[in-house]
Amino acid sequence: MSEPALTTATPAIDPTFENVWDEIVWRGLVHVSTDQEALRALLAGDPITYYCGFDPTAPSLHLGHLVQLLLLRRLQLAGHKPLGLVGGSTGLIGDPRPTAERTLNTRETVAEWVDRLRSQVERYLSFEGDNAARMVNNLDWTAPMSAIDFLREIGKHYRVGTMLKKDAVAARLNSDAGISYTEFSYQILQGIDFLELYRQYDCRLQTGGSDQWGNLTSGTDLIHRVEGVSVHAIGTPLITNSDGTKFGKSEGNAIWIDADLTSPYAFYQFWLSTSDADVVERLKVFTFLTRAEIEEYGRLVETEPFRRAAQKRLALEVCATVHGVEATAAVIAASEALFGQGDLTALDADTLRTALEELPHASVSPGTPVVEVLVETGLVSSLSEARRAIAQGGVSLDGSRVDDESALVQGTLPGGVSVLRRGKKTLGGVFVG
Repeated sequence: MSEPALTTATPAIDPTFENVWDEIVWRGLVHVSTDQEALRALLAGDPITYYCGFDPTAPSLHLGHLVQLLLLRRLQLAGHKPLGLVGGSTGLIGDPRPTAERTLNTRETVAEWVDRLRSQVERYLSFEGDNAARMVNNLDWTAPMSAIDFLREIGKHYRVGTMLKKDAVAARLNSDAGISYTEFSYQILQGIDFLELYRQYDCRLQTGGSDQWGNLTSGTDLIHRVEGVSVHAIGTPLITNSDGTKFGKSEGNAIWIDADLTSPYAFYQFWLSTSDADVVERLKVFTFLTRAEIEEYGRLVETEPFRRAAQKRLALEVCATVHGVEATAAVIAASEALFGQGDLTALDADTLRTALEELPHASVSPGTPVVEVLVETGLVSSLSEARRAIAQGGVSLDGSRVDDESALVQGTLPGGVSVLRRGKKTLGGVFVG
């Protein structure tokens, strides 16, 4: 494939803001925090070390984690020093969910997922220069700690009454499932992480989702009691759609940043389908476009919503950030070709196959009649309906109109596939072999 001719925003801090704190506030990334004036001064001063933790409770990070990954990057671009923590120990437990106890994964599974998540986090950080990132694993300092040491050196600083008031714990105590001592103790483990990183690297700030606020303040409180100093935490908002539905899912499934779990094509289409009501806020959170550029896209949403310029730019930027420019160019070409604006035969075979997997599709033998394949893909409900659609000129195969109901599907496109279209917008994928 030729070199993609896509232009994406260069990751940078917007110089129109006085400091990075003002920018992340404008982008809507601060839902809750410790002292805001102190944080603003801290981030405007000499470089500080900060961290965010990611637990390996799945084999990939998802869009909720992408908020944190991009916040880590923004603060690094402002000159601060990031620590990316993958929770080899906390992942063995998992933070309390609102309704039920987690199923504990095996140590081998968690170790494998630690490696996978570590490689994902590393892609968003720079490991060069004066503020080079570091990766850490909390298993390194919790594994050697005995139960007695845990109780004497850490447990004595926690008050059960305070722990019970944490939102995640309170929700579980009020549920039928209750909460185990294991998950009840999770907040202490996260507090240990912040304390250890403060001691090792002079880490002064932790970021995380606002639903983790109780765990974030577990660390700030512990450091204050043990070391007598004040450190900080930022809780980002939980991203929701304007209609109240949960962000980051498509047809009930999580959108992963691992291409094997969510294809780049499906990833791109997810962002492309963003509503007008949400797209400007998504541009603020998930892209490095400047304030002026985002405000211009906001005007375009108001004046020319039919062009969907903001959605196209959003999909381009986020897909390129997560999957790279070349993969993004391939999925854009596939998207355009599938909808009649490009050459299907020129597409990359792998990209075309993954795109067709997102459509209604069927697997057939070479030489299967089009009328049968229309039924098998679900584009029509019966053979008689298929024949009528062909007779009315409403069916195309691989970009060419089908005039003969005896036409056969051969899978002539790259990768041995074909594309069926009924009408202008109803598509089906055919895997021939």
